Amino acid sequence: MNYLGLDLGGTSIKGAVVTEAGEILREASRLTHAERGATAVVGEIAALMYQLAQGDRFAGVGLGCPGTVDDESGEVLYSCNLNWTNFDLRGALEKRTGYRVRLVNDANAAALGEALAGAAKGAHSAVILTLGTGVGGGVVIGGKLLVGYTGAASELGHMVIEADGLPCACGRRGCLEAYASATALVRMTKEAMAAHPESRMHSISADLGGVDGRVAFAAKAAGDAAGGAVVDAYVRYLAIGVTNVVNLFFPEVVAFSGGVANQGEALLAPLREQVRRASYGSAYAKKHVRLVPCTLGYRAGMIGAALLAKT
Repeated sequence: MNYLGLDLGGTSIKGAVVTEAGEILREASRLTHAERGATAVVGEIAALMYQLAQGDRFAGVGLGCPGTVDDESGEVLYSCNLNWTNFDLRGALEKRTGYRVRLVNDANAAALGEALAGAAKGAHSAVILTLGTGVGGGVVIGGKLLVGYTGAASELGHMVIEADGLPCACGRRGCLEAYASATALVRMTKEAMAAHPESRMHSISADLGGVDGRVAFAAKAAGDAAGGAVVDAYVRYLAIGVTNVVNLFFPEVVAFSGGVANQGEALLAPLREQVRRASYGSAYAKKHVRLVPCTLGYRAGMIGAALLAKT
């Protein structure tokens, strides 16, 4: 039996036919055209579903959507990327396609995909952290997502790691996202470059065509002190957040995705050391949380949405 997983974004809609084991058989995408309104977007989703079906029936359909969604009611309660409020997405899609679509937040869909078919496959519990424009997250325990009372649980990027700290896009101060996102890393890099005109970060950013999350890590690898200080500060902030996650859930695996996670062991090796040192009871523990990179890339959300439809 095959399932359909859809990943709805503000720019594009990605879809994949997925086996029970989480393997992708075929995939395709279409532009969202969110500016045309919800009805038009539903039409694009339906068209993608028919395209991928190729005349066959799916055993189930799951859809990951940005924002707060309620799988019980089938509504998208709020999505700023799509400009939707209390939209009955399930009802609209069922009317167009005949399928009763399962709904999930897009970050949670990606977390479920990595937990069941990716970096944490086989683990009883996992937390997935995305280090991108913001800091997203998802918690999977016993193969099921922790979604909370309203469906908005696991907003791990918005735990406060510094009281009255830097402003966050959410309107609060001191959130992990303000310190450990790729956006934060770029800000820290630019600040260090302004303070250190002699730094290798200037030539590295010129070679890369601008300042991004790679610059400070490349400078540190080249022995640049200013770049090294940026990386050390970034890892320290991230370690505070990850340690909080570990102390809250003690998952078997914490896996990282997003642009910053592409730094691999340059990020994870010092992060493991700091998290293990700070985690509650770690000095006496016989088992330790594994910190690893995600493996599914952009396909994680589609796979997770499809496997949600399996449950």
